[in-house]
Order: sequence, then C-alpha cells, then structure tokens
Amino acid sequence: MAEVIDAHHHLWRYSPEEYGWITEEMGVLRRDFLAADLEKEMCAARVNGAIAVQARQSLEETRWLLEVAAQHESIRGVVGWLPLRSAGLASIVREFRDCSLLKGVRHVIQDEPDDDFMLREDFNAGVALLEETGLVYELLIHERHLSRAIEFVRRHPKQVFVLDHIAKPRIREGIVQPWREHLLRLAECGNVSCKLSGLVTEADWGAWTPDSLRPYMDTALEAFGAERLMAGSDWPVCLLAGGYERWWRTLREWLRGVSADDSARILGENAKRVYRL
Repeated sequence: MAEVIDAHHHLWRYSPEEYGWITEEMGVLRRDFLAADLEKEMCAARVNGAIAVQARQSLEETRWLLEVAAQHESIRGVVGWLPLRSAGLASIVREFRDCSLLKGVRHVIQDEPDDDFMLREDFNAGVALLEETGLVYELLIHERHLSRAIEFVRRHPKQVFVLDHIAKPRIREGIVQPWREHLLRLAECGNVSCKLSGLVTEADWGAWTPDSLRPYMDTALEAFGAERLMAGSDWPVCLLAGGYERWWRTLREWLRGVSADDSARILGENAKRVYRL
C-alpha cells in the first residue's frame, strides 16, 4: 500500500514572544507541539511520514527542526527558513549543503506589508541561488498575492515551487473568484505544485462542512491535476477548526471521486517525488 505523507505540519516550543501571531482567540495553540505529539496524531490518522515546515523566520528554528527530524524517522524532511535577501546567503547555504533532511525553504510573504515583496530584486536574487541547490521554494501567500506570484514564478522557470494552502481563498465567505482564475493561471507554470492544506482555518472554524470546502478542492484538482497536488494537515494550526484525524477523513472522503492511482499520488507519492524523500 502506498505511503501517506503529511506534507505540511509545524512543531514548536511555545513562547508568547516568539509566536506573536498566535492571538488570544487561538488559545488552543498556546503550548508546545513536539514530534511525539504529532506521531500520536499520525498513528491515529494512518499517516506514515511528514514534512516539518518553519513557523518562525530564524536560522535557529531551521537548525532545531533539522535536529528533531534527525531523531524521528516519521519526519522525513524539513522546509526551513533562510535569509534569502542577505548578501551572505551563499555562505549560509553552504552550511546546509550536506544536510539531506533540508528539503525546502519558505518565507512568510503573507505577513509582509509590501504586497510586491516577492518581486524585490534582492529577494529574487536569493531565490535564483536556490536553483543550484535543489531546494524547493514554498509560497505562503494570500489570494491577493496570486497575480504577483504568477510573475514571480515565471522569473524562475527552473526552480521547483510549492504553493501552500491553495493560496488561502475566502472560504469563510464562500467567494471563489478571482482566486479561481488566478490559481488556474499559476498552475500553467509546470514547475509549481500545490498543497491541499490549511483549508479548514480559512473556513468558518466552528461550522465548516466538507461541502463548503469542495469547490476549492475541486478547483485545485482542476488546476494542478493529480500529478501536482499533495496533502498536508497544517497541524497544529488545524486544531482551531477541528482535529487532525477529521481533516484526513475529510480529505479521503473527497478523494473517493478520483482513481486509486490519483489518490495515492495526492496522499503521498507527489510529496515523496517533490521533496526527494
């Protein structure tokens, strides 16, 4: 049986200073979430492996996630953070050159006050350097950034990109356009894959249903096909709107509409290929 890979989760030792984005209404997240906690969830949800993704923009966290991954076979790789705008990026990249567990890099573009951040020349110079490393670059953006993301991705035709959380459409309001149009255009770039993750926290936390998510999941499948979609939990953030097992159950129910081969691709095979697991 094909392995199931959770292509998107987080780990942290919580402190209010370092995780200021966790507001009072997110109280369930105000504690430590460590590998042993994740492994219990994975076992219950029949998930075989996972990719840990950065939650703080620091080299300290990147190094810590790599240490944790080295100690836990369930964590197959890490998407960390590197200072892509730094003039010293090349030397920092050399530090991680022999670290096989580092699979990708992410910057929290969604929180940048400048909506044109990803078009900055210094940022693009850093992304261009990644092309030589084989590291994936992950796009963490909101729907409003999609038109710029298309331009950004086209600047780097040889770089492998992964779009997180299907670009956070306005599921809570039930709004599909212009997100749908822009997502289809982004997917025309064959070097971009997409994660089915983070949907439940873009929906109404207490009232979402599988039917409320379906138009967005169907659009992502239409755009990227089963060959460039992968599944992620966004744990522990998903706890704001339900549990880990509930998300995987919802995803598997939706996948009944595709072939067994396509389901296997989305649930794990694509993640193994994209992240070289």
